[in-house]
Amino acid sequence: MRLLFSSSPYPIPTLFRLARSHRPVCSSPPPPTWRSSNPMAILPKSSAAAVIPSEERLATRFWIKYRRESVLSLYSPFALCLASGSLKIDTFRHYIAQDVHFLKAFAHAYELAEDCADDDDAKLAISELRKGILEELKMHNSFVQEWGSDCVNESPVNSATLKYTEFLLATASGKVEGLKAPGKLATPFEKTKIAAYTLGAMTPCMRLYAFLGKEFQRLLEPNEHNHPYKKWIENYSSESFQASALQTEDLLDKLSVPLTGEELNIIEKLYHQAMKLEIEFFYSQPLTQPTIAPLTKQHDPEQDHLMIFSDFDLTCTVVDSSAILAEIAIVTAPKPDQNQPASQIARMSSAELRNTWGLLSTQYTEEYEQCIESILPSEKVEFNYETLHKALEQLSDFEKRANSRVIESGVLKGLNLEDIKRAGQRLILQDGCLSFFQKITKNKSLNANIHVLSYCWCDDLIRTAFSSGGMDVLNIHANEFNYEESISTGEIVWKVQSPIDKIQAFNDILQDCSNERKKLSVYIGDSVGDLLCLVKADIGIVIGSSSSLRKVGSQYGVSFVPLFPGLVKKQKEFGEGASPCIWKGQSGILYTASSWDDIHAFILGW
Repeated sequence: MRLLFSSSPYPIPTLFRLARSHRPVCSSPPPPTWRSSNPMAILPKSSAAAVIPSEERLATRFWIKYRRESVLSLYSPFALCLASGSLKIDTFRHYIAQDVHFLKAFAHAYELAEDCADDDDAKLAISELRKGILEELKMHNSFVQEWGSDCVNESPVNSATLKYTEFLLATASGKVEGLKAPGKLATPFEKTKIAAYTLGAMTPCMRLYAFLGKEFQRLLEPNEHNHPYKKWIENYSSESFQASALQTEDLLDKLSVPLTGEELNIIEKLYHQAMKLEIEFFYSQPLTQPTIAPLTKQHDPEQDHLMIFSDFDLTCTVVDSSAILAEIAIVTAPKPDQNQPASQIARMSSAELRNTWGLLSTQYTEEYEQCIESILPSEKVEFNYETLHKALEQLSDFEKRANSRVIESGVLKGLNLEDIKRAGQRLILQDGCLSFFQKITKNKSLNANIHVLSYCWCDDLIRTAFSSGGMDVLNIHANEFNYEESISTGEIVWKVQSPIDKIQAFNDILQDCSNERKKLSVYIGDSVGDLLCLVKADIGIVIGSSSSLRKVGSQYGVSFVPLFPGLVKKQKEFGEGASPCIWKGQSGILYTASSWDDIHAFILGW
């Protein structure tokens, strides 16, 4: 059940779902969207003043905007194997050889950029950065000396490395769209633009390696001396390399100050292109070992059936669907002095609706919190699926009682189907959600199905939200409004309104699936209502930050493991000869993802 009471004309997340997450509820309405382009915008000016400048820096904005590319690199098979220490030495040697070719181009690009800079301080800074690259080359040479072979000369430049080095050197030579030919640059300012463009193409590489180094370092055990790539990890996680990455970004900001908006757009395009070339570089490294990701790499469409399950509200969406339905009801309600035709379904006025929604929301919030507290064991227990199922039966009874109150109140009477569909078309989905589903459905040879299991009161809202993005082939399992001539009667055909209903639908779908193929199930959800499905699936992925989900799960012995560290651990087990069938439901382990980009990278890769 989802309810809303709002004094704003904009759809906002329901008080009920806020209660489920144990998030504080503000008395004043939030702005039209939760997603601000500036995360500090909600802070008082005095608090934000010291932080906002870093958010406004060019490189920082680009890094945040193109986070997806950094995640795809992080989850690449090569990166997972390197982080786990299971990477075959021949693959690492090939990587070092390619990176040496790349670093030589990097050093030359710095040299060209230094020649174009018209400021002594900028020239000095570029010179220092170039020295850092030469030191990096020395580290690579030390690897080669340890191996006693010249892997650089033995490994020809591959296509991905060549694409990046040619792009980098072309940029440093002034071969950029909208720029005069290098020999025709008449003024120092025009040459300075080349230096800025070059830094725009080089900065993402420095930041990406600094990011990977830190991510890998966090996974090293304090006394882990046997990790074969510890030296590599320590180099890129070191304070000196982090400082070099920051210095590169600072220099990009300095060189970009006098540029026009159009010229800054060129830098952004160069930055994005460099990030995409980095992804291609990592995925081009030849691996001869099995890898845990992407998940579909080990998937045989002839023998396997991949089943993707997902919740909808606040898993796929930014706003809870009940917020949308409540706003439709309030905005389209008749005015107090407006006569309603006798042939129409009688409706409350907007003021009466707001008041009724408010009462329902308050009651739900209070009783939901009481219900959650009542099902928690006094002490943490070992994970047992049946015990958890029994506890969530109480929550299911509560959800059904709350839904009955909504129907009895009449707040859902008189909604026009066309208004619902228009709202669905405008419903904002989480970044990366739609593209993830699209890639799966477009790949007919994958032999994968997507099922959306939702408490949403109106499946028409879900179908329209996905169909507006070209997704008409999803299997939707949700409740249905009852209509008379496209006007809702206020009654609902209940199909999924509780955790028990969800797990029953989940089990039925798996049962109906052909047993001729081996099934692998993945469930993606965000709330306590998803908990049974999450732990029953072969792979359960939690998205979002619901504290009530973690509270209930933890008390019943469920472990919440960040996705990337969890995959690195699995990859290490895989490298040590673990069975290929290492995903198993009801293990009590759930993986937490910060975004759909992480899920996409894990399941589908690049």
